[in-house]
Amino acid sequence: MSSTTERGTGAPPSEASLAELIKQLSEQSSRLARQEVELAKAELAYKGKRAGMGAGMFGGAGVFGFYGLGALIAAAILVLATAMTAWLAALIIAVVLAAIAGVLALQGKTKVQQATPPVPEEATESVKEDVQWAKTKAQQARQ
Repeated sequence: MSSTTERGTGAPPSEASLAELIKQLSEQSSRLARQEVELAKAELAYKGKRAGMGAGMFGGAGVFGFYGLGALIAAAILVLATAMTAWLAALIIAVVLAAIAGVLALQGKTKVQQATPPVPEEATESVKEDVQWAKTKAQQARQ
């Protein structure tokens, strides 16, 4: 196959004008860019599907872990029920679980408060002053 038919022009390679070469470069560049974007889309779709499958598996693991914890709690109640009445064993386990939940909630609240950045008062005042200055200038410009 000759180079003239590859380029799609009838002119030999040495006789191609600069404008024609620039046009070909532009067309090839845009085609290449479109192909790269399509490739990136395909890669993202593939990785997104993989990530979705992984997230679904984590969700399934969480559900089974939750049921496993429930079975362990039921087993703890049954073990205590051999030494006392069943309702008292269930009450003791419920109080222990509620205490654990309370401690975790307080620790979580503390961590969230530590993570929340304080509002910088000087910056807030500076912004208010800037807004007031801009309003004053805008009113002066109207007059």
